[in-house]
Amino acid sequence: MGRIIAIANQKGGVGKTTTTISLSACLAEKGQRVLVVDADPQGNTTSGLGYEKDELPYTLYELLLGNCNVVQCTYQNAFVENLDLWPSNINLSGAEIELMDYENKEYLLKEAIRQVRGNYDFVLIDCPPSLTMLTVNAMTAADTVLVPIQCEYYALEGLTQLMHTVDLVRERLNESLEVEGVVFTMYDARTNLSLQVVDNVKENLDKNIYKTIIPRNVRLAEAPSYGVPITVYDPKSVGAEMYRTLAEEVLSRKDESWQ
Repeated sequence: MGRIIAIANQKGGVGKTTTTISLSACLAEKGQRVLVVDADPQGNTTSGLGYEKDELPYTLYELLLGNCNVVQCTYQNAFVENLDLWPSNINLSGAEIELMDYENKEYLLKEAIRQVRGNYDFVLIDCPPSLTMLTVNAMTAADTVLVPIQCEYYALEGLTQLMHTVDLVRERLNESLEVEGVVFTMYDARTNLSLQVVDNVKENLDKNIYKTIIPRNVRLAEAPSYGVPITVYDPKSVGAEMYRTLAEEVLSRKDESWQ
């Protein structure tokens, strides 16, 4: 049974989508069967995997509203063998209002993933950078939450808000939800600030912190504009190698209860 990881941070610009794309590609490269769910209406994960998001007949929006099924919504082998995608585009932003009167609306994504969970080793959900019904759906469906944190001044503030959200979802909707861990992104070894942020988070957070730290990397920043994962765009880059290391850490934490 696949392990479901929501990749979330209520603060934008922290490398959440880059982490979703790169980690999923690295896991697939290691022979894991991976489903990426783009739950962000911006659709950056969708375009980052090479799809014209506004030209797709079926997306997560249609799936949640019951206008297509999981087979129609699944785009297979997105540039990487073993990596499938449930895409999104701006239409998904309308789901907030349209789902308002749905019964058990917080569980719609969980029910959709339940239908295919046995086909995958991992399901990675890219959440929007805000607390919306889509984020709640993702956390309700997930086993764990992976939190990318940019090495900048307000990192801890956004993290505190996110942990509060996780606690609320665990209390009311998904009692088994856990924090997978924190991943530091956009680390610049040349600045004291990056080092201070890492030390500050470690001192104040009683949660798992991944040993792998993702550096600022030009090739990582360029890859999305070409619509390919870093493992395809520049497989020997520092960014690609660090996400491979992160994938190894994620695999090492894979508990037997998810098998």
